[in-house]
Amino acid sequence: MTQLRVSDAAELLGVSPDTVRRLLENGRLKATGTSPTTVDGAEVAALAQEIARPAAPGPIAEESARNRMRGLVTRIVKDTVMAQVELQCGPFRIVSLMSREAVDDLGLEVGSVAIASIKSTNVVVGVPR
Repeated sequence: MTQLRVSDAAELLGVSPDTVRRLLENGRLKATGTSPTTVDGAEVAALAQEIARPAAPGPIAEESARNRMRGLVTRIVKDTVMAQVELQCGPFRIVSLMSREAVDDLGLEVGSVAIASIKSTNVVVGVPR
């Protein structure tokens, strides 16, 4: 299970850390850690789909693709060879088909933070630094 700090969850949701704290106080999100407070990445992903606000892509290793969107993994469907990964990048739902090995190597799971790099008809998914 992916754990996100309050500040990271806030950035991904496009809100302030105080807003995330209020979401914790009113029970819309549940705290999973105490020092520092963390929240479940899957819960944050579900909330991101509800409010659908864009987040800044942030830094990534060099590559030629120029269209990058940072978001949360909301669904993964794997078989023995291939995988379908869905990201919620603000108001945009991005779907990428990749090898199962790539998903495993990147450690992707529902609630993980990922960056979709889009070039032509291909979507390349990377993890932030």
